Amino acid sequence: MSTFQSLGLDENLLQAITDLGFETPSEVQQKTIPILLNEETDMVSLAQTGTGKTAAFGFPMLQKINAESRTTQGLILSPTRELCMQITNEMEAYGKYIKGLNVVAIYGGASIQDQAKQIKKGAQIIVATPGRMKDMIGRRMIDISKIEYCVLDEADEMLNMGFYEDITEILSHSPKDKSTWLFSATMPKEVATIAKKFMHTPVEITVGSRNVSTDSVSHEYYLVNTRDRYQALKRLADANPDIFSVVFCRTKRDTQKVAEQLITDGYNAAALHGDLSQNQRDLVMKSFRKRQIQMLVATDVAARGIDVDDITHVINYQLPDEIETYTHRSGRTGRAGKSGVSMVIVSKSEMRKINAIEKKIQKKFEQKDIPSGIEICEVQLFHLANSIKNTKVNHDIDAYLPNIEEVLQDFTKEELIKKVFSVEFTRFYNYYKSAKDLNSPPGDEYRDDAKDSVRYFINIGGKDDFDWMSLKDFLRDLLQLGKDDVYKVDVKDTFSFFNTDEKHMDLVLGIFNDFKLDGRNISVEVSKDRGGRGRKDRGSRGRDRDRSRGSGGSKGGFKKRSSGYGDDKPKFKGKSRRKSERPDSKGTGGRRRKRS
Repeated sequence: MSTFQSLGLDENLLQAITDLGFETPSEVQQKTIPILLNEETDMVSLAQTGTGKTAAFGFPMLQKINAESRTTQGLILSPTRELCMQITNEMEAYGKYIKGLNVVAIYGGASIQDQAKQIKKGAQIIVATPGRMKDMIGRRMIDISKIEYCVLDEADEMLNMGFYEDITEILSHSPKDKSTWLFSATMPKEVATIAKKFMHTPVEITVGSRNVSTDSVSHEYYLVNTRDRYQALKRLADANPDIFSVVFCRTKRDTQKVAEQLITDGYNAAALHGDLSQNQRDLVMKSFRKRQIQMLVATDVAARGIDVDDITHVINYQLPDEIETYTHRSGRTGRAGKSGVSMVIVSKSEMRKINAIEKKIQKKFEQKDIPSGIEICEVQLFHLANSIKNTKVNHDIDAYLPNIEEVLQDFTKEELIKKVFSVEFTRFYNYYKSAKDLNSPPGDEYRDDAKDSVRYFINIGGKDDFDWMSLKDFLRDLLQLGKDDVYKVDVKDTFSFFNTDEKHMDLVLGIFNDFKLDGRNISVEVSKDRGGRGRKDRGSRGRDRDRSRGSGGSKGGFKKRSSGYGDDKPKFKGKSRRKSERPDSKGTGGRRRKRS
């Protein structure tokens, strides 16, 4: 078995390791540290979040810098404020016995002048977010012209967050002969581009396989009717009383909505998304780390940088657009040698995404049933029994025991047990005794063979902050239809599909004739695609599709837009539409292109 002593670390670092309670190095540390200590080389290290990457680059950097010099010699770039602060704290803990060491964190949301003063005192190592770092370099508050080591931590996440240009600008102010160490959980094309552009024949270290999920995480999916998604989430929480989880949603609006529903229903929950102020965000994360929050409902961007080792579950309330994002989500659990569970709540129309993720992460999902009400009652009952069994007696209660015994003297031991446990059992039993089976076959929402059903195309989607639920509500309210009159709502990135019965077709097309939303023309067109499930000929079906002109625009020619899950976006033939209405366009306006 490898030890930290065998890796070649100095005594002052080994002493800090002992203080921290580290016993044996992780796989990424075993593979990385000796190379970085003994060679001046660039490196690409691929390993899941939570495998000890900070120590893997932190110990070599601390050992190689000159702490007697005030010159900045090491730069660590990380995607978020939280991760930046965490790396800084860890580097300070690793280097606690290095005299004169100064590690400074640079991030947005704090005083730039205070940070500049810390740098002037002499910072051998700077840990920074790309945005603030670029700003301070531009103001000449930081000089990185003499750095010897540069770390790009969570490189894939930084690129997903749009920091490519910032990273390029920052590195342009650094020496070409520095050593660059890139650490990433996945290796998408963008990360490979960074490696090729800024590194020279890097050594590549891979822990596990590229883009593959860690073995400490099991993957489960629960197949439900989309309208039962929230009820399924509550049952999963109730069936796991000790749950300490991150619940992922795709949009800020869904994140806030789900968190508010959970709080209303009595769960210890909170939302984490981009609309929160930094102070609100800090308060939420502080409560989460103290386990005052059991269910943190978050967007993918807001969750980046969360580094809590004992998260038991990751719940995918909605699947992400990109498969790599799922890898990051599931990496929030099963860390520091512990096991974790990644749960996915899916509808039948999303099953292709599960198959695509399985191929990418090289792990099989286990299909499980949403627990029934009686199963939840049983789980909660035994959870209470174990809680009582493991409760440490507070002897301050002794003074009250005589009076308590007097009140309960007429009851036998068995009767007292029944009464105590009936308090919790009755609460769940009354709630769930009439609850429906969420695993029953989906109903009308998945009708594929309804001959009187009309499927429509509409040029709004996820980029407009809609999901299936909010788009369905929007359409029902606008069309003044009943709750089951709009169904089979399928939201893509920049466009969507939905169905109504044929008798409502004139109403739908009439309402969307010259209809605008926030000043933008919204078009609805009829498609012969009925949204069938599980068919392998979706591509040919898309090419043979004949959509009649509805309203709000010309006959459509929408280009296929690539997706992380494969061939799920339709191809449409025909003449060009306005730029703003093409799914592959970033614009919201523009002139009509000439017809050929």
